[in-house]
Amino acid sequence: MIGVLSYLVFFTTVAAILSIAVLGLNLQWGNTGLFNGGVVASFGAGAYGTLILGGPPQEGQLGGFELFYPLALFGGLLFAGGLAWMVGKLTLRLRHDYLAIATFGVAVAFENVMRNATNVTGGAQGIRGFERPMMETLGSGLTYNLAFLISVLVVLALVYVFLERLTVSPFGRLLRAIREDETAARSLGKAPARIRLLAFVTGSVIIGLAGALYGTFYAFVSPQDVLPILTFQIWAMLIVGGAGNNKGAIAGAFLIWGAWTFSGWALSRFAPIEVQLYTGSIQFVLIGMVIVGMLLWRPQGLFPERLVVSQPGGGTREKTQAEGLT
Repeated sequence: MIGVLSYLVFFTTVAAILSIAVLGLNLQWGNTGLFNGGVVASFGAGAYGTLILGGPPQEGQLGGFELFYPLALFGGLLFAGGLAWMVGKLTLRLRHDYLAIATFGVAVAFENVMRNATNVTGGAQGIRGFERPMMETLGSGLTYNLAFLISVLVVLALVYVFLERLTVSPFGRLLRAIREDETAARSLGKAPARIRLLAFVTGSVIIGLAGALYGTFYAFVSPQDVLPILTFQIWAMLIVGGAGNNKGAIAGAFLIWGAWTFSGWALSRFAPIEVQLYTGSIQFVLIGMVIVGMLLWRPQGLFPERLVVSQPGGGTREKTQAEGLT
C-alpha cells in the first residue's frame, strides 16, 4: 500500500510540474500564436539556473553558491527569462514554421552547450548533490514527497489563476487579437512586436519555473533531461488538452504523462525482451502518433478554447473556437 501511495505521489508531482510547463506554452501558442519549438531550453534554463545557484560546491565546476532556496529559484527564473528575451529579440520577427525551426535550433544548441560546458554545468554527468529544501525538517521519505507535492499543486493553482485572469483581461484580448490578425491590431495603434516579446518571455519564465521545480524534485539535472523529446511531449499535452484552454492544458499534461508511464510499464512487463530494448523509441513513435491523430480527429483538442462574445441586444455568452464567432 505504501509503495502504491509513493508512486501516486511521484506520478502526480511530475504531472503537475509538466502542467505548469504546458500552461506556459499555452500562453505562447494558445493565446498569442507563437510556435515555440524550444520549450526545453526554457525548462532547462530554470532547472540548471536553480541548481547552480542553490547547489553545494563541486570540484572543477561553477556553482556552489548555496543560496537560500527562494533566491536560487528566482535566479533560475531570471536565467530562463533572460534567455527567452535574447531568443525573442532574434527570432520573433519570424512567423509560424520559420519561428518553430529557429526556436527548435535554440533548444538543440542549449542541450549541446549543457553537455559540453563541463566546467559550468557538469557536462554529461550533470549537476548532483543539490540540497532539497526543508529536507532536514521533513526527512527524505514519503512525508517529504507529500509536502513537495502540495507545494507544487499550490504553485500550479497560482499559475492557473494568474493565466485565467490574464486571458480575460484587456491584455489577454490583445494577445488574441495579435494572434488572429496582427495587421488589424497594429492599425489600432498597438505594438505587436513588443506584446509578442512580452508574452514569449512570460511564457518562458513559467516554463522555467516548471524546470526549476523538476530539478528541485530530483535534486539533479543533466543533458538527458533537456532532450528535444521533452518539447514534443509538452506539445502533445497541449494539443491533446486543447490550445487556448488552461483547463485543457492541465488535463492534457496528466493524460499524456499517464499514457507515457503506462506504455513504458506495459512494454517492460509484457513485451518480448528483444522489443524491450527499443522501449524508448516505441514511446517516441507513440507520441508522434498521438499528435498526428489528434490533429486529424480533433484539432481543437479535448477541451476547445472558449471565448466570451457579445450577444445582440446586450449580454455575453461563451462559444468554443470550433463553433466560430458568427
